[in-house]
Amino acid sequence: MKPRSRSEVESALQRKGFVVSQSDHRKFVYRTIEGKKTGVWTKTSHGSSHREISSVNLGKMARQCRLSAGEFKKLIDCPLEREGYEAILYPQITQIGADL
Repeated sequence: MKPRSRSEVESALQRKGFVVSQSDHRKFVYRTIEGKKTGVWTKTSHGSSHREISSVNLGKMARQCRLSAGEFKKLIDCPLEREGYEAILYPQITQIGADL
């Protein structure tokens, strides 16, 4: 995965249901479509020297979000919508809902 601008990644995360929680870094906590807080989170560093997120750090962010690097790229680039992301995170819940 190639490096990405921090603002691009942060905007994409917020569009997909991540909410900013200010700390020493910018922490993004995922909230489900129903608005429930989850244990899924990732963070970015702030400051002028961190305007771009390296491919190594994007890989770390993908793991924090419980995705492969390819899935994380799709989440950022928008082919992977919130419903699809939740299906990856919670396949058993998604399947139960589909069976009803």
